[in-house]
Amino acid sequence: MLMSTPEPAPADLSESAPLSASAEDAHACRQLIRCGSLTFHAASLFLPQDRRDPCYALYAFCRMADDAVDNEEGAAAKALGCKRLYERLDRIYAGQPWADPVDRAFAEMVRTHHMPRALPEALLEGMAWDAESRQYETISDLRAYAARVAAVVGAMMTLLMGVRDAQVLARACDLGVAMQLTNICRDVGEDARAGRLFLPRAWMREAGIDPDAWLADPQLTPALAGVVKRLLDEADALYDRALTGIVGLPWGCRPAIQSAAVLYRAIGAEVRRAGYDSVSRRAYVSARKKAVLAARAASAALLPRRVDPAPALDETAFLVEAVVAAPLPEERRLFEGVSATEALPLPSATPWWRMGVRVAWTLDLFIEMDRRQQAEHFYA
Repeated sequence: MLMSTPEPAPADLSESAPLSASAEDAHACRQLIRCGSLTFHAASLFLPQDRRDPCYALYAFCRMADDAVDNEEGAAAKALGCKRLYERLDRIYAGQPWADPVDRAFAEMVRTHHMPRALPEALLEGMAWDAESRQYETISDLRAYAARVAAVVGAMMTLLMGVRDAQVLARACDLGVAMQLTNICRDVGEDARAGRLFLPRAWMREAGIDPDAWLADPQLTPALAGVVKRLLDEADALYDRALTGIVGLPWGCRPAIQSAAVLYRAIGAEVRRAGYDSVSRRAYVSARKKAVLAARAASAALLPRRVDPAPALDETAFLVEAVVAAPLPEERRLFEGVSATEALPLPSATPWWRMGVRVAWTLDLFIEMDRRQQAEHFYA
């Protein structure tokens, strides 16, 4: 996994980093995106310029936190890694981030966008669940996990776009859960070979599969294919509902989120086309197909629609409530003598007609991704 910049030595922890992130800090976060996720970087090009750096800071923080736990060996070391992450978060919300570009950039994003602490705390809780190898018995248990490792990112992204509407946040959380369920369906075999199982165990038993026996010898069977199909059906229902929420985002931000949703959903479609075999193979969407889907999604994002008014999932409601219950930043800024119009970054107003340039950039990047992937396979 890609590592963030090295953590400071213990002697450096007493140093207070600048309250504002520097251009170098923003550049370091962008480099993490380019090196760590070409697909995310491609989708980010659809975002307005004024929203990219905060989103890169968010991604970099998530990546740093993930690596800080995943790169440790053993339960005790992973637990210590989680403890250190909470300490880093304490310093970020105290306005004294560690002397690390990611921490400084994330602290600046938290300060500027008034992000409730409950959101990044939920993310760290999900990582702690991973560290303790928690098992997921029911679909509700799995949704609760997805809320912490994926839906929370959707909620945070929505804040970065200047939107705090409860219905739009609920749909963003739906999208995060759908994406995580797609990941689980794609990685069944890979997870099993690493000793992990994320399919709902109750569903497996209903299908006549003993979860622990299957994990000891993972094989594709019609019964297992049925469980994977059931989880993909769950994800698809959430994608349908989530996509309605994109209309609640600023015009300039919609194509990026629509593209991300469509590209992730395409992974699930590939799993279906393979007869739900994600045990012996890993679903793969070619870069050229991604480019076509992204271009179509960018256009579809601008179509009018109505936000589905359904309440948030029970398992993600706490994320929406954390935002809604947070003190209004306008009140805090007014108390400090700052005008209400400066209380929060306004929703991006990038005009829709600039989407064509972004689509062209993204098509070029996806083609380059395809070239690199073919080269990796050739030299493997």
